[in-house]
Amino acid sequence: MRESPALIESRRFGVRHIPMLRPLGWLARGWTDLMRCPLPGLLHGLALAAFGALLIAVAHQHFWLLAGAFTGFLLVAPILATGLYAVSRALERQQRADLAVALAAWKPRDGRLVVFGLLLALAGTGWVLTSASLITGFAPAPVRGPMDFLRVVVLAETGHLFEIWLALGAFLAAPVFASSVVAIPLLLDRRVSVLAAVLTSWRVVQAHPLPLALWAGLLMVLTVLGMATALLGLVIIAPWLSHASWHAYRDLVDTSAMAELD
Repeated sequence: MRESPALIESRRFGVRHIPMLRPLGWLARGWTDLMRCPLPGLLHGLALAAFGALLIAVAHQHFWLLAGAFTGFLLVAPILATGLYAVSRALERQQRADLAVALAAWKPRDGRLVVFGLLLALAGTGWVLTSASLITGFAPAPVRGPMDFLRVVVLAETGHLFEIWLALGAFLAAPVFASSVVAIPLLLDRRVSVLAAVLTSWRVVQAHPLPLALWAGLLMVLTVLGMATALLGLVIIAPWLSHASWHAYRDLVDTSAMAELD
């Protein structure tokens, strides 16, 4: 059977071997990048925290919607970090790294990042609707706030609504993570099609399931921690993880076969 052009294109990129605990090194290098060029990252984190506060203000009486929206945020967060990937790339190249570099990454050049962003937004919207429908349709009592969610869904004595909610979230999140873990930095860094970038990301996950499971767990735990601190933790945690994600891409994908994008 003839292979697809996207798969052939993806195989131009090698997958580097990494040890199990390498994700901890990505966190360390991401922190270094944030400290070297803090302004773009802090503005990014403030913007995310402000959006979260706005979401709470709008939907505070509908926690069933809020729960899905915040977990859906985890799906679309990688595309929002594009500017910080550009900052880490500039630091790596020993070039000027500032807010202008981060903003320049958002200038539409060929639409590939826009397409990928729309796909992630669709996935996030799908999860929000699924989450809201599940909780409103099957919760034994109205869920209007965090305590209602804890009492009616998480600690319910009968039924398995919380377990089903988690399982559905994981069912959606796993393929989105596998499709995007290195795809967005790759699209920023090399002229490659969206499908080839996604296939490369899947090849990386297939080659390193345990280290990347650890990486996914770190992303989730730290993001939840940022949300649990009245969103203030996101000001630091969101840009820190974004810079770290650039280093994950650089460690995992051998891009020497294709020229860099300016």
